[in-house]
Amino acid sequence: MVASWGLLRQSPGLGTVLNAVLVGIAIDVTLDIVPTPSGAWRVVSLLGGIALVALASGLYLTARLGPGPRDGLMTALVRRTGRSFRAVRITIELSALLVGALLGGTVGIGTVAFALLIGPGVQLMLGAFGHRSAEHL
Repeated sequence: MVASWGLLRQSPGLGTVLNAVLVGIAIDVTLDIVPTPSGAWRVVSLLGGIALVALASGLYLTARLGPGPRDGLMTALVRRTGRSFRAVRITIELSALLVGALLGGTVGIGTVAFALLIGPGVQLMLGAFGHRSAEHL
C-alpha cells in the first residue's frame, strides 16, 4: 500500500515507520499475555478492540507524524476523491477482506465487523479531535 502513496502524493513519516515495526510486535506480545476470551466476552472484546483501533487511529493521525499503510491510503484517497473517511476506509477494508478470502484466508464475523465498523469509528474519532477533512492530516 505504501508503494501507491507516491501516485496519491502521500508522504510517510516517523509514524509510518513506527506503525510498521511496532504494531506487529504489540500484537505478538498481547497474544502471549491476554487470554482468549470466551462466551459473551468475545463480542465485548471484538467491539472494544475495534473502538480502541478507531481511537488510536484518531489520536495518531491528528499527531501528524505520518500515517500507517491503510490510514495513509485512506487520507490520500479522501483528499483526492472528496469522499468521507468512513466510505473510503470501508472500501479499503472490504477490498483487503476480499483479496484475503481469495487467497485462502479465514473470514469470520470479526473480520467482517472490523471491515464495516472501523471506517465509521475512525471518522467519528477524527471528528471528535477536530478533523473533518484530510487536508490537515
